[in-house]
Amino acid sequence: MKDLNHKDAPLYAELLRYAARQEASFHVPGHKDGNFYRDIEGKAPYGFAEVLSIDATEIEGTDDLHDPEGVIREAQEKAAAFFGAEETFFLVGGSTVGNLALILTVCSEPGDILIVQRNVHKSVLNGLMLAGARAVFVSPEHELLSGLAMLPGTALLEQALERYPEAKGVLLTRPNYYGMGRSIRETSGLCHRYEVPLLVDEAHGAHYGLHSAFPASALAEGADGVVQSTHKMLGAMTMGAMLHVQGERLDRDLLRKRLAMVQSSSPSYPIMASLDLARSAAEQRGEEGWNDALEAAAYIRTELEQLPRFSYVRPIRSDQDNSRTISSNMDSRYSEQDPFKISVEDVEERLSGYELQQRIADAGCVAEMSDERRTVLALGPGTGMDDAVRLIAALRELQEEAEEKKTDIALEQQIREQSPFEQNADFASASSIARDMPPAISEPVGFDLRQSAAHETVPTETAAGRIAAEMIVPYPPGIPLVYAGERMTESAVAHLIRLRDTGARFQGASDASLKTLRVQTSSPQRQAKNEMIESRQKKDRRR
Repeated sequence: MKDLNHKDAPLYAELLRYAARQEASFHVPGHKDGNFYRDIEGKAPYGFAEVLSIDATEIEGTDDLHDPEGVIREAQEKAAAFFGAEETFFLVGGSTVGNLALILTVCSEPGDILIVQRNVHKSVLNGLMLAGARAVFVSPEHELLSGLAMLPGTALLEQALERYPEAKGVLLTRPNYYGMGRSIRETSGLCHRYEVPLLVDEAHGAHYGLHSAFPASALAEGADGVVQSTHKMLGAMTMGAMLHVQGERLDRDLLRKRLAMVQSSSPSYPIMASLDLARSAAEQRGEEGWNDALEAAAYIRTELEQLPRFSYVRPIRSDQDNSRTISSNMDSRYSEQDPFKISVEDVEERLSGYELQQRIADAGCVAEMSDERRTVLALGPGTGMDDAVRLIAALRELQEEAEEKKTDIALEQQIREQSPFEQNADFASASSIARDMPPAISEPVGFDLRQSAAHETVPTETAAGRIAAEMIVPYPPGIPLVYAGERMTESAVAHLIRLRDTGARFQGASDASLKTLRVQTSSPQRQAKNEMIESRQKKDRRR
């Protein structure tokens, strides 16, 4: 792999010049270029010496993130040009601060409505709280066989925009944590026809569009504001992210003010320099820089094909054997897969995703995350073939272990009968739950920073029409069915009861058995007002 020209990273190059000058520091930070930590031999603690030498602050030459005019401005302009944005902002608090700033920009007045994909990151909920906004939640579609949540359908989003023309924008997540998604070009066109911005949490897709093997980026598909965790799937330090914007639908002056509110006034220069360096390295190396990692990813998938015990989430061609696959390309909601996300499943159902994660960790392979069924592997530009070989060796051992156990047929049957996946035929797979999740558009759900209203506990069967005082998340598929502050419809309550009776688990519920639900306590006057509002909303929807 070719050497890099670090002069192409202007902020990083300036910090190198700063360190080389070895000037006497009479400014913050207090460690004084790491001198505070040096021992009598002049050594700093392992891993800190070089980092602390470039841990600068806003002095002559290093620029100011909140009013960039020099090297930070130049670094951000280079990032914008490379990623295809009109303007790019460096983030030192991860994608979280980008999501907060976007929501605070489009929802500039308390009570503003934002149309939001129901399965969003918690930072989106926090942004809604800070803005005092109201969210209209739109249910995502689900991949048919795995039951994993995707994006809301374009037709459903159009219904939401029709129903709530006062909405200030639409916010989606693409790709999901499993690297799954679809094109959003049609969705961005829809939003623009309704003259609202499309905001995309692309935290796990910072590399999208940088190689022909990757899906197109959200920017390339027309999104107005895109947040990327450059530290997740590219090469920045942890907490390093970027916010990309284009078009005229976002108030950029207001966006800058919001960013100044949610970002530190003393941003980390090493993190910002890593953003500059990650862009520079990706640009200089081009598609060639991804080939080693893509080769490792392809090796893992190829070897998994030879291990009957395991499968992985993927869209496949209709002419391929799908007896061991989790998906089909006939399911158009799942047409894109990040090659760097591999979600492995034990199809014999001996190991849950959590157990599989632990078993490969015992072999020295640390996965990104797991759920009840799958272990998710996150590769990146720094992944090499040695890593892939080590992983496959661990999985081969598990394959051999399974083949040895198959000699005892009686034990095999006993294990299968005891498997949590087989306890209930109606709940044997996430897909049975996911397909039962009705596409839905919620009423506006208010968010604010005040303490929740007084609440009471009622039997679940009587909760229809009441305002939820807790968030209910059936698992699988792990998508909130009810948010606190959301009015529970008869169909939602019926769905909760149906899931409860088939053995589903619920996150967020105060009563894990879901025999009762926590709802807001309503005075007679408040109840009458709620009924009047509900009646008015029904009339508005009929118009």
